Amino acid sequence: MSSVKQFQVTFDCAEPERVARFWCEVLGYVVPPPPKGYATWGDFDHSLPSEDQGRWFACIDPSGVGPRLFFQRVPESKAAKNRLHLDVRVGTGLTGDERLAALEAECARLIALGAVRVRLLRADGDNESCLVMQDIEGNEFCLD
Repeated sequence: MSSVKQFQVTFDCAEPERVARFWCEVLGYVVPPPPKGYATWGDFDHSLPSEDQGRWFACIDPSGVGPRLFFQRVPESKAAKNRLHLDVRVGTGLTGDERLAALEAECARLIALGAVRVRLLRADGDNESCLVMQDIEGNEFCLD
C-alpha cells in the first residue's frame, strides 16, 4: 500500500474565484495556467454549460511545496464554526512582543484584502499568541 504524497484543501463557498484570489494574496499562491486550448480561465469558464460556469476555481503554491487549494460553489451558506481551518504561519520562532507585532502587521495587511479580525488569543504558557480571523466569506483561520 502506497502512502499519500499530495493532497489539496477544498473550500465550500459562494464565490469560488473571489475566495481563491483572496487566498492567493494571503499565501503568495498563484492561479495555474488555464487548460490547453484556452487563453484565459474566463474563456474556459464561458465554454462550460451555464450551470457549471463559476462553479469552481483553484490556486497553487508556485514553489510546488504547499497543497493545491480548491474552491467549489455550494448552495448553502456557512452556518457554523469551521471543523477545519488553516493556520497561516507568520510568527514561527517569534515570542512575546515580537510575535504580537508580526501577527498585528499581517492582520492589518489581510484586513485591507477583506479579512475580518475576530480575536487575539494570548500566550498561555502552553501556546504562543495567535490571531483568529475570517476570510472574505467568513471562514475562520488563524495567524499563528
